[in-house]
Amino acid sequence: MLFVAFSVFISIQVRFNFKVPDLEYVSLKYAVVTIIATRLILFLIFGSYKNIIRYTSTSDAFLMVLNLVIGSVFFVFLNILFHFGFGKANVIPYSIIIIELLMTTGLVIGYRILLKITFLEIRTPSREKTGVVIFGAGESGVITKRAIDRDAGSKYKVIAFFDDDTKKIGKKIEGVSILNSDKIDEVLQSNNIAHLIISVQKLRAERRAEIIDVCLKNNVKALIVPHVSKWINGELSFKQIRKINIEELLERDVIQISNKKVSQEISDKTVLVTGAAGSIGSELVRQIIGFYPKLLVGVDQAETPVFELQNELQKHSESLKIIVANICDAQKMRMIFEKYKPEIVFHAAAYKHVPIMETNPAEAIKNNVFGTRLLANLAMEFGVEKFIFISTDKAVNPTNIMGASKRIAEMYIQAHDKRNKTKFITTRFGNVLGSNGSVIPLFRRQIEKGGPVTVTDPEVTRYFMTIPEAVSLVLEAGTMGNGGEIFIFDMGESVKIIDLAKKMIQLSGYTIGKDIQIVFTGMRPGEKLYEELLADKENNLPTYHNRILIAKVQSRDVEAVETEIEELIQLVNSDNMTIVEKMKKIVPEFKSKNSIFEKLDKK
Repeated sequence: MLFVAFSVFISIQVRFNFKVPDLEYVSLKYAVVTIIATRLILFLIFGSYKNIIRYTSTSDAFLMVLNLVIGSVFFVFLNILFHFGFGKANVIPYSIIIIELLMTTGLVIGYRILLKITFLEIRTPSREKTGVVIFGAGESGVITKRAIDRDAGSKYKVIAFFDDDTKKIGKKIEGVSILNSDKIDEVLQSNNIAHLIISVQKLRAERRAEIIDVCLKNNVKALIVPHVSKWINGELSFKQIRKINIEELLERDVIQISNKKVSQEISDKTVLVTGAAGSIGSELVRQIIGFYPKLLVGVDQAETPVFELQNELQKHSESLKIIVANICDAQKMRMIFEKYKPEIVFHAAAYKHVPIMETNPAEAIKNNVFGTRLLANLAMEFGVEKFIFISTDKAVNPTNIMGASKRIAEMYIQAHDKRNKTKFITTRFGNVLGSNGSVIPLFRRQIEKGGPVTVTDPEVTRYFMTIPEAVSLVLEAGTMGNGGEIFIFDMGESVKIIDLAKKMIQLSGYTIGKDIQIVFTGMRPGEKLYEELLADKENNLPTYHNRILIAKVQSRDVEAVETEIEELIQLVNSDNMTIVEKMKKIVPEFKSKNSIFEKLDKK
């Protein structure tokens, strides 16, 4: 109220140019009483006195301004009432109303801001605050700065914005300079920066990876602002700004697929997905259900993942049927084909772990070869339109049981294309990020336990693709396929696993060799140093999609393939050497690596 009284006094002085006539004091005393009494009542109604000044927020300031404006509007209303209702002069001159409003607002808001700044400076002096920089000087960047100032202003201070837009360079946002993004490395090197926060909502994956690499080089922790849809009640808080995941370093720009063509292919049809609860299969189910099939039937033998998938997609229960079953169960599979009569089959069920299959070749044959043959035969018998087989880059020049079993399945699929109505299509791709048993979840667990992080060999490389990315390409390839093709996907650049391990350790805030050790364990049975997408005698052809190619693979005689595979299946109860020896005869390019089966290659 002292500010109000002072503002009224100054307003009166300014109104009369600091020479108030004696006669005016009598009439103005009613104005003074009215203003002070009204302000006091409104302060009590709004509860302004209850606010803790050092925690003043934007919403508090807005309510204070609203409070003062309402009071001034009341003064105007009072003047109008006295003038037109009673024929009296204005209770409060309009000039005093305006001057008092401006002065009281400035003094009250300014006092609160000054007190808040003083409190923060006393508690944590600016020189003790840790530096933070923000990439992105747009609206999201401004919101990010305000979230830091509001929620973490006692610890962090935004010292610079960076942006790729040259039109913004040299300007300031709330007193903070906007610098060219080319200077990120220089600023991180020459200043004590704790975090670089990426605030841009739609930043290209390649650009994001470049920025994060600069952060890792300078031991600066990179953080990212979540999508605006994930902000709590539409407002960003500092706690929501999260760490960068390694997947975000490896992913590429969003793949554009022809949704119209995929929709025409799937809409109002019955689709069967095997391995429906696995990494690829479950994403197939998620994406396919969005194209409104008449019925989507998912088959998997893993009970718990099936339960989780069913719960996740329960709102689609009318068009989704999940069945617990083994694809090697001929009776069960026949019953499913007879009952649901699928028009399109996506076959994703497989045993995929290389070291496990290396010691269990009979199981690899049963599941990956016999299971695929059974489903393919049923597809032909029941007139399935398209059968899309999910293969692997490990089927190319295989060095392990798993890859060889998938190559044999490819041969069966390709040999039987167009023998009747069914079109058989194969898709090949490499490792998918975050899939069950992949290296990234393994490294993450090892880092959480304090290490060591185990890498097989310093030179080992792998291709990586995100699960949604891989499945989008599978759907596109399945749509464009006319039968007999083996589609391979552009996997981008191969990644050295040692580099992946180092980045994951750094992104977790640890120092390599000090906090977390990296240990080389040696190549596991059947593993390659690097993966391939094409065999030595294979070439590729382009398609209308720049990320999908067709491998030119020579098809085998169907009778010969059927005979060889039948002989192989008959050997599943034999010893491992006998089984693998037969596999090598069927796939001559199958040369074992780091395996007891290498001796068979010397015969």
